[in-house]
Amino acid sequence: MKIAANLSLLFTELPLLGRIQAAVAAGFDGVEIQFPYEAPALQLKEALARAGLPLRLINLPAGDLMTGGPGLAAVPARQAEFDAALQQALTYAAMTRPAYVNVLAGRLAAGISREQALACLIANLGKTAEAFAVLGIGVLCEAINPLDMPGFLINTPEQLDGLLRAVAQPNLQAQFDLYHMARQGLDIAAGIALLAGRIGHVQFADCPGRGEPGTGALDFAPLLAALRGTGYGGWLGAEYKPSRQTEQSLAWLSAWQAS
Repeated sequence: MKIAANLSLLFTELPLLGRIQAAVAAGFDGVEIQFPYEAPALQLKEALARAGLPLRLINLPAGDLMTGGPGLAAVPARQAEFDAALQQALTYAAMTRPAYVNVLAGRLAAGISREQALACLIANLGKTAEAFAVLGIGVLCEAINPLDMPGFLINTPEQLDGLLRAVAQPNLQAQFDLYHMARQGLDIAAGIALLAGRIGHVQFADCPGRGEPGTGALDFAPLLAALRGTGYGGWLGAEYKPSRQTEQSLAWLSAWQAS
């Protein structure tokens, strides 16, 4: 399988654009970046071209989500902010050409019901999928564990399945994060089976600890086999917190690429 380095968590001793060349030197097949907007789009495009690496994934801007707020995608009162974030991501993606853009559902905001939040999220996912379809770019949504991110709206494969069915856009798929499933003690293979054929991208980290493979207790081999068994032919994103300098945390990489 092809492996993308998540440059928001790996090689962080370097500036963002410098991490691209570090990923090449380490042997990664591509990169993903949670929020790349600190780097001008043209500079990122040029750095990727020099390195010969594809950009697999970026996130839509998410407002205050990463600092404890509800974010944008499921908050009716923040519709104008979400629309501005969508336009920013469209402009950025038109230049950098990621394979996918991920929309973070966010937390349940104070003063609204879960039903209201989900209705807003469904509408915004539909709007985003339609907009990125024009560029030939896929859109993702993911389930995130509520232990690391309390209040997050979408936690389980079942909730993600319901969301995909409600939106029903052909270029909207699931981003499936093995760590977030393991952190909740869920049956990961069952989640893969439920979402079979609708998983666009997979991310991973060991659990507990969210370190590189081998630092926790997660048995990845049967999970990778389960993905292959559903016909998954996409990429794996290394979205972990290295237990040491990134280059020293990559003992797993070549074996995974050969699997």
